[in-house]
This record gives sequence, C-alpha cells and structure tokens, in this order.
Amino acid sequence: MSSKTDLPQAGVAAARRSQIAVLDSTISYVEVGAPGPTVLFLHGNPTSSHIWRNIIPHIAPFGRCVAPDLIGYGQSGKPDIDYRFFDHVRYLDAFLEALDIRDVVVVAQDWGTALAFHLAARRPQRILGLAFMEFIRPFERWEDFHQRPQARELFKALRTPGVGEKLVLDDNVFVEKVLPASVLRTMSDEEMAAYRAPFPTPQSRKPVLRLPRELPIEGQPADVAAISEHDHRALRLSTYPKLLFAGDPGALIAPQAAREFAAGLKNCRFINLGPGAHYLQEDHADAIGHAIAGWLPEVVRASRMSELA
Repeated sequence: MSSKTDLPQAGVAAARRSQIAVLDSTISYVEVGAPGPTVLFLHGNPTSSHIWRNIIPHIAPFGRCVAPDLIGYGQSGKPDIDYRFFDHVRYLDAFLEALDIRDVVVVAQDWGTALAFHLAARRPQRILGLAFMEFIRPFERWEDFHQRPQARELFKALRTPGVGEKLVLDDNVFVEKVLPASVLRTMSDEEMAAYRAPFPTPQSRKPVLRLPRELPIEGQPADVAAISEHDHRALRLSTYPKLLFAGDPGALIAPQAAREFAAGLKNCRFINLGPGAHYLQEDHADAIGHAIAGWLPEVVRASRMSELA
C-alpha cells in the first residue's frame, strides 16, 4: 500500500511523493505527468530522485514520470543488506512489480544506467526507449576509468578496506567532496542539504561505500563484471530508440568516446551538452529535459510501428 503527500516540484503542481512497501522495506518515489508512456528515472550514487527535479517538469506534459529513490538512498528505507548491485536489481524489480509498471522509457545516469541496461537485457520487450548519460560499463584497466587521474586514485582508495570506510562512512567524502566537485556550477546550501539529508550517520552511508566497490574494473568484482559485459552485448544488439548525452570533459566517459559508443549502437542519437562532468543533470537540466521531451514522440511512434509489424 502506498502513502502519498504533495511534493513541491518546479512548474508541476500535481507532482507528489509516494512511498510503497517493497520486499522488507519501502521505496520512496516522485510521480507526476500526463497520459502517455511511463518514463522511469534512475539515479546513481550518492544522489536520489532529487537530481531529476528540474528535468521532470519538461517531460511531465508528455507522459507519466516515475522517479524512485533507490533502496538506501533518498527517502527510501535502509534495510540491513549489503547494497550490492544485485540487491538494487531485486528492489527495483519489486518496485516495478508493485506499481505494475510494464512498458517504460528509461532515463538513467551513473548506477541507474547499469540497472537500466540489466533490465533491458532481461526484458527488452518492455523497453520503449532509453536516454542515458555518464554510464557504467566494464573497464578493462584502471587507466580506462574516469577522465581525471585524481578521481581514479580516490576510487582506488574507496575500494581499499579500512581506507574506504574512513573516507565514506566517517568523512562522508562522496557527498561533501565528490558530488560538488563533479558539478560545474556552485551548488546552493539548500541543494547540498537535500543531498546530505539521507546520510546523517556512518551507518546510513553504507550504500554509498558499496557501489564504488561494485564498479566492474579489471574484471572485479567478477559477478558484476560478467553481468555488465552481458548487458552491454544486449545493449549493442537492441533496436529500441536511444539518446546518449555527454559533457566535456565528462567523468566516466569523454564526449568523443561517448560519440563513438553511440555510433556503435542501433537507433542511438548523440547529444553533446557542452561543458560538464559527472552529474550532468545539475548543470544541464533544461537541455536534457527539452531533448527528452522532443524525443518522446519518436519513441512512441517507433513503439506503435513495432506493434503493427
């Protein structure tokens, strides 16, 4: 059963935040929109549905927008689990089942892309379209990971037992340092407060520490690396419409590499947003929102054509 409260959302008075029981916990989510395709927004680490707040109003006139907080993030519950990638898969699957969400257009960034790719690999017939940015992929070498050597060294430290705990659990480095350093503009006190709110204690930051250790780098962890390889093979074979955004210099992927990646996919349009790092939603909300809103009719047409075929 879900509980609903009004949620202030720029330009969309009818937006609401809801909470629904999922497995042994609860998932909090934002829902708003008009009749049309369901658009599912999947965030990454250490953010929440809050990161889509200025993008959703552009898209809501054209479809039903649903933006969950991943388990352990935002206002969702924090059950006593490991918060591995596969845990997020379980809770997201259960969330989609609980809301009876079937056919979707997915909009994703960071770990949200890994979840989107995995969902699409398992249930391709349910994916109407995929818009994504700053995405997770298998990194063969550490040198392939991230555009900045300093960030590479930080992530090595985050994956080091003892060191990562001090940085994330004690010092909250992901929220206090990594997040604002990966946004070009200066984040307001109010915006930073929204991102700090879910992680007031070391214990509450456990999900934030786990995901850097799940990144498929040099084949480790082996199970995540294997599934990421599988999901990317499925992505390359898929024919549903795609939209890939990139920023310059980017973080997980440079714009030229993103352009080449898009060229290797079927039915994929590439958009270079200009200056940007990792959290492109915070620097380019209007451009992203306008582009997706303009692309949605194409996605709907493609879906109707496939139904007729």
